[in-house]
Amino acid sequence: MLTAVFILVAYLIGSLSFAVIVSKAFGLPDPHTYGSGNPGATNVLRSGRRAAALLTLAGDAGKGWVAVMLALLLGPQVGLGSEAVAAVAFAVFLGHLFPLYFHFKGGKGVATALGILLAINPWLGLATLATWLIIAVFFRISSLAAIVAAVSAPFCTFWWFGLSPYTFAVMGIALLLVWRHQGNIKKLLAGEESRIGRKRASQP
Repeated sequence: MLTAVFILVAYLIGSLSFAVIVSKAFGLPDPHTYGSGNPGATNVLRSGRRAAALLTLAGDAGKGWVAVMLALLLGPQVGLGSEAVAAVAFAVFLGHLFPLYFHFKGGKGVATALGILLAINPWLGLATLATWLIIAVFFRISSLAAIVAAVSAPFCTFWWFGLSPYTFAVMGIALLLVWRHQGNIKKLLAGEESRIGRKRASQP
């Protein structure tokens, strides 16, 4: 029963779409209505407000970190183990992808996944972030960096924890993250994906 409560709370925390919340606070359009239509920091950046994009990034990463840290800190006190923490990690990620408060239209989950990994193990999160940065710097394609980092994350988790509940949770998160980037994958294969720092010729 307690595990279910933790999972539900994690999902509700994940459902807080900071791209929408921050955009409203800054008087910006709903991120679903312009650019890629994705409620994430990258799309909010297209509004021209860097502060709004940074707050979105921090909020989406922060909610993943907070949900998992609460489970790590409070779980042992009520008899919950790593299985429950792993379930919470997966639940908060699902909340971001399918937010209850915003008609189940969420983002792709890159920032939230980073927050989750940093909470599980800071070195795990930093290793995944380093992978993202290396690919982003060399290829200047954000989606490619996210996909490569997502694929690497389960292997890094296995290196730290072995075949544990954390590894299975991160594997599920990675699969969902790659699935959410299927449109970007098609553009990558067609050589049409936009690069970091390059403005698109036209935006809806």
